[in-house]
Amino acid sequence: MSENKRDYYEVLGLSKGASESEIKKAYRKLALQYHPDKNPGDKEAEEKFKEAAEAYEVLSNAEKKAQYDQFGHAGMGGGFGGGGMNMDDIFSQFGDVFGSAFGGSFGGSRGGGSRTVRGSNLRVKMKLTLDEIAHGVKKKIKVNKLVNAEGVTFKSCQTCNGTGRITRVAQTFLGAMQTQSTCTTCQGVGKMIDKKPSGVDNHGLKRQEEVIEIDIPAGVEEGMQLSVTGKGNAGPFDGVPGDLIVVVEEVPHEFLKRDGENLHYEAHVNMISAILGESIEVPTISGKAKIKIEPGTQSGKTLRLKGKGLPNIQGYGHGDLFVHVQLWTPKKVTKEEREVLEKLKGSESFVPNPDASDKGFFQRMKEMFH
Repeated sequence: MSENKRDYYEVLGLSKGASESEIKKAYRKLALQYHPDKNPGDKEAEEKFKEAAEAYEVLSNAEKKAQYDQFGHAGMGGGFGGGGMNMDDIFSQFGDVFGSAFGGSFGGSRGGGSRTVRGSNLRVKMKLTLDEIAHGVKKKIKVNKLVNAEGVTFKSCQTCNGTGRITRVAQTFLGAMQTQSTCTTCQGVGKMIDKKPSGVDNHGLKRQEEVIEIDIPAGVEEGMQLSVTGKGNAGPFDGVPGDLIVVVEEVPHEFLKRDGENLHYEAHVNMISAILGESIEVPTISGKAKIKIEPGTQSGKTLRLKGKGLPNIQGYGHGDLFVHVQLWTPKKVTKEEREVLEKLKGSESFVPNPDASDKGFFQRMKEMFH
């Protein structure tokens, strides 16, 4: 899925167990090194700057970091994670990492001290069948979200003159002391709504339905959360949009049960087939498969179909399909059938005589979980 993408920890020069402060420090070092203001016109430096920001965007977020640690880039694929960030996203989202670097211009807007407000995340649940999970799928969903309204105009905040900060000078016994604080009128944004159409709130936003196409990677699991960058609610005052969080829900399969990447199926076989042997069909994700029931097969025997399970989300092969043979005992028999069975009942072949190959329930359970 993202074969050429470097590992995020490698990008930041960190090990997987790096702390939050170490991640922040490493990102700050790289971003200062490759900052566009220090490398004007250098496309390679710009790409490294974006690469570092993408790695930080994922590893500094607890949810995304846990997802990445478990599934790697495959779990962030199809628009998930930090991909597709532009310079405005980086400057607005991570300005706090840099403090006063570059004269304080590394904030929400590159030309001043005002900040860009990030929109809130949206969370949706998405039901997926085992077939969709096995092959990956593109889904279109309709979400009701906040968007930047057309026809809205802004003006500079008169309290802070568009800077987003209030500067105060106080005389002390040490002399004049200057302090700065966030403007309480505009909450640090540096601008106010000037004109807005009806139905638009005081942040320049309105509710609107949007159809979003989501590329779900193969192998996702129940409860897994995928983050689609920039598809959440729009940021107030023309700010940065939040993310769309997609929570995976599995639709139970009619016959197959999932256990990680493996699948399980119970095949009920009648006594005659178990004695004489028979070929039977079993369901798989992609259709059906034929398996052979060997003569003398015991109830509880497990047959393995290699590679017929679900794909590994990181692309490391497939799981298996385990077919558990269950002997079907008729609840009612006819008089003629009973007579035949009574004759067979005393036969030496029908006397239970298990050997080492006929594993009991506890031995099978032990092997399954070890």
